[in-house]
Amino acid sequence: MTNEWNMKTYMKGAVMLTIAAIIVKLLSAVYRVPFQNLVGDEGFYIYQQVYPFIGIVTTWTSYGFAVALSKILSDYKASGNAYAIPRIRQIAFVYISIISIVFFGILYLGANNIANLMGDVQLAQLLKVGSYVILLMPMLAVLKGEFQSDGRMGPVAYAQVVEQAVRVSVILIGTWIVVQSSFNLYKAGSMAMYGAVAGELVGVVFLSVIYWKARKRKTIKMQQHVPLWPIVKDLTMVSISASISALLFLLLQLVDSFTVFQMLLENGMEKQQAMVKKGIYDRGQPLVQLGIVISSTLSLAIVPLVAHRMNRAKGRTAIPFIQLTYRVAFTFGIAASLGLIAVLPYVNEMLFQTRDESGTLMVFSLQIVWMSLILTLMAMLQGSGKIMVPTLFLLLGVCSKWVLNGMLIPSYGVMGAAISGNISLVIVFLLMLYYFKKNWKIQFAPIAFYKGITWASICMIIGVTAYVVLADTILLDHLSSRIQSVVISLTAVTIGAGIFLIIVAKKRVIAEKEWFLLPFGRRMAAFQLWLNKEK
Repeated sequence: MTNEWNMKTYMKGAVMLTIAAIIVKLLSAVYRVPFQNLVGDEGFYIYQQVYPFIGIVTTWTSYGFAVALSKILSDYKASGNAYAIPRIRQIAFVYISIISIVFFGILYLGANNIANLMGDVQLAQLLKVGSYVILLMPMLAVLKGEFQSDGRMGPVAYAQVVEQAVRVSVILIGTWIVVQSSFNLYKAGSMAMYGAVAGELVGVVFLSVIYWKARKRKTIKMQQHVPLWPIVKDLTMVSISASISALLFLLLQLVDSFTVFQMLLENGMEKQQAMVKKGIYDRGQPLVQLGIVISSTLSLAIVPLVAHRMNRAKGRTAIPFIQLTYRVAFTFGIAASLGLIAVLPYVNEMLFQTRDESGTLMVFSLQIVWMSLILTLMAMLQGSGKIMVPTLFLLLGVCSKWVLNGMLIPSYGVMGAAISGNISLVIVFLLMLYYFKKNWKIQFAPIAFYKGITWASICMIIGVTAYVVLADTILLDHLSSRIQSVVISLTAVTIGAGIFLIIVAKKRVIAEKEWFLLPFGRRMAAFQLWLNKEK
């Protein structure tokens, strides 16, 4: 590799994996909309109560351990110790298997107790079904780690998309069949869990077939002992650090699973009403996920370049890229969050059939800003080897969420849960920002940048609000409520994005040369040059 390593080199090497990750994230957010339309808010509550349990374990094992194993195998191969690879794979498989069996036992055997803690004993059947997916994780993690260590990102990328496509298909088709035949919402939820099992199983089969076809028919004799505990330690630490950012959103959902519904019941709400309220509140999850995909994909594209340069000349050459990464995350996090808030009642009805709790979902949507910035800062800190302290900050945020839910939900209901999520993320962001600046004395952005973003945001909100009022009362008043919401949502989002990008380009909050480092940035750079040229 040459010293003049740049973003283009990285993007070419990992483009398939990046595209696959975006597709998977989009599918993960989007399928919840038709699922909610099939089962209603009560059925959505049932699914969302259990989903974090499965999501956390599978993310840690199939993603985190795959990255950790890939790193360890790559290091041994680079040092010429290829003879140790089979033993390392064996250690990894056994270790991940032990962890998976433990978590399977906790979820399956403890399903009734966990469901009782959440306030709904019928959720136990979903926990039992979902727990089977954990047993597939060892094989999936080892296969992905093996492919990634060889630089073969293609099979991993295809597997991720295939897994998610199968999962979503089984969830939606299976749920439709259950709803049509019995309308038992807990059975529909169990079918959604079967979808997760089916997706991971197909992923294992897919990668296994490719692996065995490509496997060289030869054995490598061991020449020296491979230490067990250093491998286990590295697998544990690297897997946690690699997956903790992805786990943050799931951990916050897990806190809500144990607290929101239970506290609504304790404060006198009827069970069915509490289920519906929690289901409506959970509409915010896919909305935030979509917002994070847009903003974090753009900002995180620069992180590998930042990580590389941080390890050279004490990180001084990384400063411009650190500043750009922050500014991109802030810019598009603000745009996605405020743009969504401006049209949220209509988006709410377009996607989920009603406008219930739109105010709560507006507050919930502010999390897009904080999540975008946290994910970006965390990735840059990890790239520079700062892992432990930021991880503790994230765990502190999860604890804060639990405490604040207990304080706010009794008085404000699900609005309190939305507020507590924002406060918790702000705490994490401020701590991470302080820690980052303690290590690198830099200014992320000048005052002119914040003025430009503020002006773009104000213009966007005014423009979108004016259009929405006009469309709702005059232009589209003759349409049915949901059709009107669909038309207003799609057109208002387009108008808002256009206004925001025009102001951002006119104010040059991101320079033309900086746009070239971003996916699809070339066109934005050309537009910005055209907009600012002397007429």
